Amino acid sequence: MKKVLSIILVGIMAMNLIACAGGSGKAATTTNESGEKVIKIGVFEPQTGENGGGGIQEVYGIRYANSIYNIVNIGGEDYKIELLEVDNKSDKTEAVNAAQKLIAEKVVAVLGSYGSGVSIAAGEYFKEGKTPAIGCSCTNPQVTNGNDYYFRTCFLDPFQGTVMASYAEKHGYNKVAVITQLGDDYSEGLGNFFVRACNEKGMEVVAQEKFQTNEQDFRAILTNIKNADPEFIFAPSSIATAPLILSQARELGITCQIGAGDTWENGTIIENAHGAAEGMVVTTFYEANPSTATGEEAIFLNGNGEGVTAKGFSNYLVNVEKQSPDIPAVSALGYDAYLAAYKAIEKAQSIEGPAVRDALASLQYEGVTGEISFNDDGDANKDSAYVKEVENGKFVFKEKVGAN
Repeated sequence: MKKVLSIILVGIMAMNLIACAGGSGKAATTTNESGEKVIKIGVFEPQTGENGGGGIQEVYGIRYANSIYNIVNIGGEDYKIELLEVDNKSDKTEAVNAAQKLIAEKVVAVLGSYGSGVSIAAGEYFKEGKTPAIGCSCTNPQVTNGNDYYFRTCFLDPFQGTVMASYAEKHGYNKVAVITQLGDDYSEGLGNFFVRACNEKGMEVVAQEKFQTNEQDFRAILTNIKNADPEFIFAPSSIATAPLILSQARELGITCQIGAGDTWENGTIIENAHGAAEGMVVTTFYEANPSTATGEEAIFLNGNGEGVTAKGFSNYLVNVEKQSPDIPAVSALGYDAYLAAYKAIEKAQSIEGPAVRDALASLQYEGVTGEISFNDDGDANKDSAYVKEVENGKFVFKEKVGAN
């Protein structure tokens, strides 16, 4: 009898494993207290951990978009869209757990994540669950490679690395150094693309240094870099490491300009670097000045009869999220990612994952960060980036740069 029971239990377990290995992509619908039919979009973002500061900024943009576009009509019936937020904690293992939770909850689509490593870790689960995912600022090429269920609204690291190399070349920097974080897909990937672009342009990479995750003291590698006498340092890494690298570099007497990718466009870096961020330069996805934008300049998006303005976005950040009125680029990308999901559901006239995925593949719309459509890999078709420099404790727009 025990043997028979064991065989039955093994069979049940095997069936469960098979069931978990794939998915139908059929989203769940519920009814709220007001009698409205409800569907959910998952928010797959770090709100804690090393990348929590950037992740929550993407969440703000997603929440703002949801506050405007929260009713979608499918087949003549209105559905209320609610957000289901999960914290992937900036950790690859937690990312898998968060992804599985969203799939189990049968969300119609997933938005995120800030941080390419967690996006890569979760990607296969979204694909198996037939749940379309739309990244906001996860720039590593591996996020969408071979995964026809992952899309994104940002440019990619090969492009971003080339943009920063072009910036350095344009400003007469011929000797450059690079600092990257071991095991971090974003940092190592972007650093490598920058080096490749510099080599192609005939620039000299005089030093390449790496550091461990959770490192606090960068003086040893910065001393090596100082001895190599670079004219420009490229240091793509997390928000947490940025002020340490900046302040310790200046303490050691390194005076050359220091640059990074999109991650460093964060006000907390300026605050925590205590003046050492002055002159820092970053590549980023978006530029707007809500205090001066007027008329057509102030209109980001016209859809469903509503104009979304820079002032409206800023007011939301101040009054609802209790944040600065300045709109972070990743918040703008979060807005655009939500809008992509919304418009794909509307276009598909369905809440089934495969149908929404197919609608995303052919989608074209005007977002906060410009016109957005996706190529065959699911990546946004974007050909320019913005460069900002810290002046008097604030990010100041400098130029719009292409890859060449």
